[in-house]
Amino acid sequence: MDNPKASKPWGGRFTESTDAFVERFTASVSFDQRLALHDIRGSLAHAEMLVRAGVLSDQEFGSICAGLAEIREEIEAGRFPWSVALEDVHMNIEARLTERIGIAGKKLHTGRSRNDQVATDIRLWLRAEIDNIDAELTRLQSALIALAEREAATIMPGFTHLQTAQPVTFGHHMLAWNEMLERDHGRLRDCRVRLNSCPLGAAALAGTSYPIDRELTAELLGFDGPARNSLDAVADRDFAIEFCAAAALVMTHLSRFSEELVLWTSAQFGFVNLPDRFCTGSSIMPQKKNPDVPELVRGKSGRVTGHLMGLLMLMKSQPLAYNKDNQEDKEPLFDTVDTLRDCLHAFADMMPALSVNAAVTREAARRGFATATDLADYLVRRGLPFRDAHEVVGKAVAHGVATGTDLADMPLETLRGFSRLITDDVFAVLTLEGSVSARDHIGGTAPARVLAAAQAARELLAARA
Repeated sequence: MDNPKASKPWGGRFTESTDAFVERFTASVSFDQRLALHDIRGSLAHAEMLVRAGVLSDQEFGSICAGLAEIREEIEAGRFPWSVALEDVHMNIEARLTERIGIAGKKLHTGRSRNDQVATDIRLWLRAEIDNIDAELTRLQSALIALAEREAATIMPGFTHLQTAQPVTFGHHMLAWNEMLERDHGRLRDCRVRLNSCPLGAAALAGTSYPIDRELTAELLGFDGPARNSLDAVADRDFAIEFCAAAALVMTHLSRFSEELVLWTSAQFGFVNLPDRFCTGSSIMPQKKNPDVPELVRGKSGRVTGHLMGLLMLMKSQPLAYNKDNQEDKEPLFDTVDTLRDCLHAFADMMPALSVNAAVTREAARRGFATATDLADYLVRRGLPFRDAHEVVGKAVAHGVATGTDLADMPLETLRGFSRLITDDVFAVLTLEGSVSARDHIGGTAPARVLAAAQAARELLAARA
């Protein structure tokens, strides 16, 4: 009796065809075909290892290499005939190879399984994507550093609780964003280190009886070495979860940036302007200029965090080793990569074009008694305990609120009514420029420190090259 499953690479044990709906339901080729070029790269390394081990002949190896090169051309040209019936990217390529070169194509799978094959492909793909993402991250950091240098002396209000706190410089604020991204860079590089071990040779779960050389395969594919345990090699998706965790944190940072840009571009703040090409209008209100790029990035942060939660739930109850559940790892991982890369790209393009309304930010810093702490520090230097100085300045601020007068605009005699320690030199510390210049230490907002910090940040980026 003919086997109705003879067309399937695993069909020998089965006596009836897969249900048509189940075939579509279980297939992954619609989304995992993006792994195709990495699958071919892994197959070429596996074949080279097999020929050196004497499992394949030189002629078979040559046929496999030529066939895979032709398939790569088909894929890159968009002419490859993807088939849902063949389930996934691996079986599609293997079937096409066998169709082209005959029995040698069937020998390629010797000593491996789709389990270690897909684990290898995803690591190869994600490793390359981390490098692409890191390049966009670096591009954004370069833009922030340049903006910090340009606006090193531009005064703006610093906030806590979204209330005016103390004067800072716009450049200092940009470097705070850069610090977040620098930590993100470190997390991505750490993730890359941990994913860079090679699962090939683990086969389905227990290794293989063929005389394979796993060190060679790992070397050919640029891994640091082979995965140490065959069960873990095929079951592990920690690297995908770790990447998504790092990505969620990057997106959280971009969301915070976005929230500030949305506020700063509003009529109520007016701190910055975004070029028209990064904004959209309203279908009914002609005056509107909406900061859609920051708003959309802010929204996409929830999407990426959701993918992280989904992957954690996917893995939480799986026994060793591979399970079909793991097919569900790819779409959230793929979308996380695409979303993060695009958001970083948008920000890296947008930030160099940002313009700062320096007069507006300076005037905003004058409101809210931003130099109150400077007055308290002045009194401490005159010998008053800080808690007493705090109370004195609090009373001065209360007077300012009642009269609508900033501390710097109060007459000297009014200020001396709160403390006789105050003399006419107080106005030097009550100016915005005096306030920011006084913070002249590592991590401070003084313009000179901002320029020095920007140069140090630029040197860190240069060291990555």
